[in-house]
Amino acid sequence: MRVLFISQYFPPEMGAPAARTYELARRWVAAGADVTVVTAIPNHPNGIVPAAYREKKLYEEEIEGIRVLRTWIYAAANRGFWRRSLNYTSFMLSSLAQGVRRAGPADVVVATSPQFLVGLSGWTASKLLNAPFVFEVRDLWPDSIAELGVMREGAVLRFLRRLEMMLYRHAARVVGVAHSTRRELVRRGIESEKVVIIPNGADGEVFRQLEKYNGIRENLSLGRKFVVSYVGTHGMAHGLETVLECADRLRGNDDIAFLFVGDGAEREGLIRRAGELRLDNVHFVGVQPRERIPDYLATSDVSLVPLRRKPLFQKVLPSKLFEIMGCSRPIILGVEGEARAAVEAAGAGLCVRPEDPRSMAEAILQLYRDPDLATALGRNGRSYVRRNFCRDQLADAYLHLLREVVAESH
Repeated sequence: MRVLFISQYFPPEMGAPAARTYELARRWVAAGADVTVVTAIPNHPNGIVPAAYREKKLYEEEIEGIRVLRTWIYAAANRGFWRRSLNYTSFMLSSLAQGVRRAGPADVVVATSPQFLVGLSGWTASKLLNAPFVFEVRDLWPDSIAELGVMREGAVLRFLRRLEMMLYRHAARVVGVAHSTRRELVRRGIESEKVVIIPNGADGEVFRQLEKYNGIRENLSLGRKFVVSYVGTHGMAHGLETVLECADRLRGNDDIAFLFVGDGAEREGLIRRAGELRLDNVHFVGVQPRERIPDYLATSDVSLVPLRRKPLFQKVLPSKLFEIMGCSRPIILGVEGEARAAVEAAGAGLCVRPEDPRSMAEAILQLYRDPDLATALGRNGRSYVRRNFCRDQLADAYLHLLREVVAESH
C-alpha cells in the first residue's frame, strides 16, 4: 500500500505533530507500506532553517525507509498572525506544487492538522491522485485560534469554519486523538462511523526509566536539587507565565529548581520575565534533538503539563503526558477535561487548576516532601502507558484503518 502523508511538521522539528507523523510512518514502513511524507523545510517553532536545509527549495531524503519530500516554506516564528498565515499558506501551496507533484501515485492520502490548510492540501492531492482522503484532526482549529485571541470573530473565521466542515465531509475518515473530538464532530453533524480515535502514545523502548544523574544536572549545576521540568513548545496555549509565578513563590527553597526545555513564540518573553523577577531557580535550555528528550525527562523529579484555562483545552490529550509517563516520572497537570481524566485513571500525577501558581506550588511541595508518592505516581504512569498507549499497537490500528479505507474505495 502506497501512503502519502502530508504534515507541515516533521523531525528534526520538535513537537507532537512532528513526532506523531514520524513514529507512525516508520512503523508503517516496517509493516510493509510504502510511505512518502510531504513536509516543510524545517523552521518550527523559531522560524530558523537549519544550515543543512538552507540551500534548496525542495529537499528529498530517506529516513528509516520513509521517503521524505521537504518543500519550500515562508519560514516564520510561531508568533504574529500575518507571518504565521503566510507560513501556513506557503506550505499548502508548495506541498501541492512541489511535494505531491513529485511524490507519484498513492493508494491513500493522509493529512494532519494543525493547521487545517494542510487538510485542504490533502483533499486536493486526493483528487489529483484519485485516492481516498483521511483527515487527521489533532486540534479543533480554527476554534483554538479564536479562543486564544489570535483572530477575532468575523468573515475570515466564518470562512475557515466552512472550510473545516467541508474537509470533514469529504474525508473518507476523520482521525482524532481525543474522544472529546469525536463527540464534538458528531454534535456538528459528522457521521459517527466516519470519526475514529487513534490517540497519541509513547514508544516504550525510547521513553523508559533512565538514570536521573546523566550529565544534564552536572552541566546545569543542578546537583541533587528537586528538578521541576517543562519540556515542549513554549507557546501561547501553554500559559507558562504561571510556571514563572510558581517559581517566584518557591524561590526561598534552594533545593527546588525549574527547567524549561524547548523553544517557541513565548520563550524570549519568558526569559525576559524571569530576568525581571531575578529567578535564579529557573534554567532555560533550547531545542534539543528528540533522542535527548527522554534524558531531560529522566533528570527531572516531576514534569509539568500546563495549558491556558480555556474551554477548548478540556477536549485535548497532550502527547507529552504519555512520554512523561513512559519515563516513570510523576506529572503535575494544569489541564481540565479529558487530560485530567487520563492522569487520574493512570494514577500518574497531581492535578491542579489551570493558570493557578499557588496550587501548582503546593503540588510541587507535596511531591518534594514525599518522594515515595512521587515514585509511585511515576511507576503507575509507566504501567498505564504500556497497557493502553503503546505506539506499536496504535500504529497497527491506524494502518488497518488505512487498508480498510483503500478497500472501500475500490
